[in-house]
Amino acid sequence: MSQATAPPASTAPVGATAQQGSEFTPLLRKVRGQGLLERRKGWYARMISVNLLALAAVVTGFVLAGDTWWTLLLAVPLAVLSARTAYVGHDAGHAQIAAGRRANRAIGLLHGNLLLGMSYAWWNDKHNRHHANPNHIEKDPDVGAGALVWTAEQAAVRRGFARWVTRHQAWLFFPMLLLEGIALKVSSVQDLRRQPARERAVEGTLLALHLAGYAALLLTCLPVGKAVAFALLHQALFGLHLGMAFAPNHKGMDMPDPAGERWGHLRRQVLTSRNVRGGPVTDWLLGGLNYQIEHHLFPNMPRPHLRLVQPLVREHCRDLGLPYAETGLLDSYRQGLRHIHTVGGAARPE
Repeated sequence: MSQATAPPASTAPVGATAQQGSEFTPLLRKVRGQGLLERRKGWYARMISVNLLALAAVVTGFVLAGDTWWTLLLAVPLAVLSARTAYVGHDAGHAQIAAGRRANRAIGLLHGNLLLGMSYAWWNDKHNRHHANPNHIEKDPDVGAGALVWTAEQAAVRRGFARWVTRHQAWLFFPMLLLEGIALKVSSVQDLRRQPARERAVEGTLLALHLAGYAALLLTCLPVGKAVAFALLHQALFGLHLGMAFAPNHKGMDMPDPAGERWGHLRRQVLTSRNVRGGPVTDWLLGGLNYQIEHHLFPNMPRPHLRLVQPLVREHCRDLGLPYAETGLLDSYRQGLRHIHTVGGAARPE
C-alpha cells in the first residue's frame, strides 16, 4: 500500500540534498499534529451505505421498469454510482478507510471485483507504482506508451494505424474514454495470471460472480438486444466519467527527466500534480481527486481531510517558492489536451 507518512523506502531519492529531503518533514509534522491522518470510519460508513442504497434503488428501478427502451436511461445514474463505487475501492487501496490491511482489502474486493468487475489487486499494483513516481516516463505505468502517448519520443516511433491515432489523439481522447470501462475489466482478467494462486482464486471468483450477476440481471429483465445496448451504454458512460475524473490530475504537468536530478518526495508529488478548483459538487463528482496534490503527498489521508489540509500545503509550497498548480475543471482539460496535441505533433507530417 502507499504510505502517507513518508515516501516509500524503495523510491526515496538517491543523491538528493539534505535540504530537499527535509522539505516534506515540517509539513508532515504539522499535518500529524492536527490529526488529519486519523481515520474517519464514521464518514466512510455513511458514504458507503448511501452509495450501496442508491445502487440498490437503481437496480430496483431497473427490475420494475422491465422490457422497455426507457430502461436505458437508468444507465446514466448507474454509471455515476459505479464511479462512486470505484472511488471507494481507490480509497481502500490507499488504506484511507480502515487501519487494518484485511479490512481495506475486503472493502476493495467488494467494491472493485464484486460490484464493478475490476480487479482490486491489479489496480493497487498499477496505481501504487504511479504514486511512487508520478509522470516518470520509465516508472509510471500511466505514462507508458499505449493507445495514447505522452512524450514526443514515444510519438516519433509510432507506425501504421497507431501513428494515425497519435496524430489525432487530442481529438480522440474523450471518445476513447468510452472504451475505458471495458478496458479496465479486460486488464483485470489478464492480470489474474500474475497473481499468486490464493489471491487469484479469490479475485477470479469475485470477478466471475460479478459477470454472472450482471448478465443475469440484464437478461432477466430485458431481451438480448436491449440488454447488450444497456451494458454498452453503462460501461461507456462509466469509463467516460472515471476517465474525466483522473484526466486532469497529471496530464501536461512536469515529467521528471530520468537522467536528471532526483526530486525529493515533496517536489516529486507537487510538481507533477494539478488541483482542480470547485466546491462540494466537484468534490463529489471527482471523488476528492480534485485535491490531487494533497492526495499524492498523503495517499492514506481520509478523503474528507484533503480539503482541510489544502491551505497548509499551499502555504508550505509558497514558503518554499514551489509552484502549486490549481485551475478550473474545464481549463484542466484544456491543458491536458494541449499537451497531448503537442506531443502528437511528432507523428504528424512536417
